[in-house]
Amino acid sequence: MATPVSVVTLTHNKLACTRMCLGSLLKTSDCPWELVVVDNGSDDGTREWLEGFRGTAAAAGVDVRLVLNDGNIGCSTARNQGFAESSGEYVVFMDNDVALRSGKWLSGMRKIMDDDATIAIVGPKLVYPQPPYDIQCAGVAISKTGRPKFLGRGDNRDDPRFNEFLDMQCLTSACFMVRRSVMDDVGGFDEAFNPVEYEDFDLCYRARSNGNRVVYLPSVEMYHFENVTTCGTPRLPNTYLIIKHGLLFKKRWRHMFETEGGPPDSETKWRAIEPCRIEDVHTLPIID
Repeated sequence: MATPVSVVTLTHNKLACTRMCLGSLLKTSDCPWELVVVDNGSDDGTREWLEGFRGTAAAAGVDVRLVLNDGNIGCSTARNQGFAESSGEYVVFMDNDVALRSGKWLSGMRKIMDDDATIAIVGPKLVYPQPPYDIQCAGVAISKTGRPKFLGRGDNRDDPRFNEFLDMQCLTSACFMVRRSVMDDVGGFDEAFNPVEYEDFDLCYRARSNGNRVVYLPSVEMYHFENVTTCGTPRLPNTYLIIKHGLLFKKRWRHMFETEGGPPDSETKWRAIEPCRIEDVHTLPIID
């Protein structure tokens, strides 16, 4: 019998980050789940640690499946590999710089899916992992020219503007839950966006173009260190990829976002926030 929820995480070195992420997930307290980890050619001890973690997780009642690639094959391809290895009716895609904050996070997002079959993707409120736990992302809006705005970035997590259950143009795949049937319908993440950037926005728009909903659920919160998995990867030309893949996204979905009433371009400027280092975080409180 399939596990109701699968969690798919990618790793590429950054062992301290992965240890923090996966260790925190074992504190999940609400429903059965399985973990699929796809490693893209780590050479820093990550693979050896994952083998040991599999035993720790099994003792906690969590099945862990490992997919070991020889090199970094790209985010979309690796996520599609993880999806193929998963069995859940719902699949969470999560970066390894995300950690547990809401202990009942899985049941919270799963209930939203169970209650409304039109919902394809649901994402939590992402917050920074240090007091006062300000918002990192409360959903993503797209301007009429195709520029993304991470809603709530740097704002107080109790700001009422970001504490409503809302439909979104798209979400960041740092952490979101996708209905398996929708992944099957749209064909997974588009490998044209390898190695990274805009593959998550594209998936959301493909789901919505089929008449499904993408929603933000503020009652579920997760910690996000931000930019560890992309900007922290050597030889990954992140700025170039943002421009290149942004142009592809705009060409593909202009017919939708031009008419959606997104924010003006003046509101999409990236708000610079000092990153939080994993080594500076000693506790990550769980709120339920």
